[in-house]
Amino acid sequence: MNTRNIALRILFDVEKNGAYSALALNNSIKENKLQPIDASFLSALVYGVIERRITLDYIIGQYSKIPLKKIDLKTKIILRMGILQIIFMDRVPDSAAVNESVKLAKKNKLFRSSGFINGILRSVTRAENKYILPDESDKVKYLSVKYSCPEEIVSLWLSSYGEKLSVEILSSLSGRPQLTARVNTLKTTSEKLIQELGRFGVQAEVSPVDENAVVLKNTGSIESLAAYKNGELYVQDLSSQLCVKALSPKPGEVMLDVCSAPGGKSLTAAQYMRDRGKIYACDIFEHKLKLIRDSARRLGIKSILTAIRDASDESAEITMAEKVLCDVPCSGLGIIARKPEIRYKDDLLNTDLSSLQYKILCVSSKYVLTGGTLVYSTCTLNPRENNEIAEKFLDEHPDFEPIKLDLGIEHKIDEKDNTLTLFPCGGLTDGFFISAFKRVRT
Repeated sequence: MNTRNIALRILFDVEKNGAYSALALNNSIKENKLQPIDASFLSALVYGVIERRITLDYIIGQYSKIPLKKIDLKTKIILRMGILQIIFMDRVPDSAAVNESVKLAKKNKLFRSSGFINGILRSVTRAENKYILPDESDKVKYLSVKYSCPEEIVSLWLSSYGEKLSVEILSSLSGRPQLTARVNTLKTTSEKLIQELGRFGVQAEVSPVDENAVVLKNTGSIESLAAYKNGELYVQDLSSQLCVKALSPKPGEVMLDVCSAPGGKSLTAAQYMRDRGKIYACDIFEHKLKLIRDSARRLGIKSILTAIRDASDESAEITMAEKVLCDVPCSGLGIIARKPEIRYKDDLLNTDLSSLQYKILCVSSKYVLTGGTLVYSTCTLNPRENNEIAEKFLDEHPDFEPIKLDLGIEHKIDEKDNTLTLFPCGGLTDGFFISAFKRVRT
């Protein structure tokens, strides 16, 4: 099947049916048995269109007499793909971008749209200045179009983090973020793992922040690597690894991971604990708990026990623990680079998420033993889901005190020393938030 046609199907499925881009892309590559060069082109088309959708639609609006909302979705996607190739992909000749887009329209029986597509794309190829950004006097709209990010998110970041840092965050949203893995210290060391991966052509180097985190390049399919099959590593961003470091689980302790799936933090905690003690990994779905059990089995970890449990349910009893981790459901603004379609979700910021997050934190705090540690974390960049919840918790829970965090990364914003907001713009981590508390009395 033609690569562009596969891209069209994926992009339609993502926008119309809410499919996950990474999953749809990987499945399509396998189903169509694409060669690496075709898989690479397909990935560039799919991620390129999703990452630049607002920008591409803005450009279409500058050339089309038909309002964007009245253009058929498949026609719109073909236009986006064509403009992406003409303006943002140097290796595709303009003539090929135009001709293949017209062929793609006809292949999908969009005969009436083919002339429209041809006219728009040829106009783009002839234009000396391909497009003009909004005037910078409207900072929010300008940044929204330039970096293809919804205005409400741009406004949130500008008001929360200032223009300089916001632009750095926005600049990090396109392109594939680095891939980081955790070394399974129960089976190997960073040095041994790097040597083994090197024999299979995988480039790996130790993270400058954590000796048991390795940055990977040229991996191909991670699951096909012998080191993966043997349980010597698992994919986990450095931010999640630092979250477990903040919790600091010790051998022989009991730990409660209240929103555990897919279980990476429990796996890392088990290594800190040398697989001695008990980790209760909880989630509301059995199929997700199975994923945790499968991962633990592959890594040779025996200390993880799974349990179906709603972390917000005050009546759902579970054991008291020295360490409790609340990595709560969130808006996901810190991982847009990995899941680019997140930014287009309806009502992304207008939800009651913060109420649910605070309730989970309060309920979970009841299971922390005196002297124990409670960590609250999210993978988002929104103070309402992060710092404000951490501050509110301390204000309303005098039985807890803040724990100063020292995780090897400097603060980029002014915040309390028991909290740390990680930003994706440094290239080391995803966007993430960590806060830590100690129970001082019952």
